[in-house]
Amino acid sequence: MLAIVITYYKLTFFEATLQSLVNQTNKKFKVYIGNDASPENPSVLLEKYKPQLDFNYQQFDNNLGSVSLVKQWERCMNFIGDEQWVIILGDDDTLSENCVELFYQNVNKAEMHNCDVIRFATKVIDEKGKAISNLHIHPEIENSVDFLFRKIKGGTRSSLSEYVFKKNDISNIGFKNFPLGWHSDDLAVLEFSKFKNIYTINSSTVFVRLSTLNISGMSDNLKQKNIATFKFYHYLLFDKATFFSKAQRELIFFRFEKSFMNDKKNIYFWSELIGTYFKNLEIKRFFRLLANSFKTIKLNK
Repeated sequence: MLAIVITYYKLTFFEATLQSLVNQTNKKFKVYIGNDASPENPSVLLEKYKPQLDFNYQQFDNNLGSVSLVKQWERCMNFIGDEQWVIILGDDDTLSENCVELFYQNVNKAEMHNCDVIRFATKVIDEKGKAISNLHIHPEIENSVDFLFRKIKGGTRSSLSEYVFKKNDISNIGFKNFPLGWHSDDLAVLEFSKFKNIYTINSSTVFVRLSTLNISGMSDNLKQKNIATFKFYHYLLFDKATFFSKAQRELIFFRFEKSFMNDKKNIYFWSELIGTYFKNLEIKRFFRLLANSFKTIKLNK
């Protein structure tokens, strides 16, 4: 069975999220809502939807998402039942009415192809629910590493809400605790798929909302996003480099260096940088970056 976990904090678009679940043509799913000590009480709205939606609601006493969004995801996971597959849905995202139905129609096929990660097509919407992107579709079966590099090169997009993960993988492997959960979903796709294939259901859509109220749309958290980006690429180079080709590692290094240059006075960056270059035997590259960074610092004085 399928669990849909909603990490709740904002009331603004929450009804649209709930309504999209009520509209599902297949009702074989359980909803788990974890309230991250939000100042916006959803009890009236939940009471309205209680007759139409099978959900379990948990009110947490402390706000964990402001400290670690990943820890909030994990906390919400702790009270779900015996469902085998999980969608972690944003409190402002919505599902097309056939998502659950087509999940069940395709899950056996996905498992036949040894795909431990399933995803839907996506479309980005604004605060009014108007589409602001084309429909993003994918190959039915795609290697997760190939997908990552397609995304890095700007050929596609992704976010947590569009994926269906196995509960055991979330429990046993877990999400990497990057700031703001930025890139934590990208790494989860790689690790939960065991760096193998993803199965895509292109005839169902997750509508991902972009607004000034969510992390993706905010512009006052760019430093935290950059730190998360640095940590993500550091992890790939330091712990998972063997999964990538020489050309792919080259692109990862480029992104790694770019995030470093965005905050080159960060002492933490320096310590992680040295270890990464020496482990990958990229000594010349390290000294070249060192020279460039000092040159930039001198020019900016």
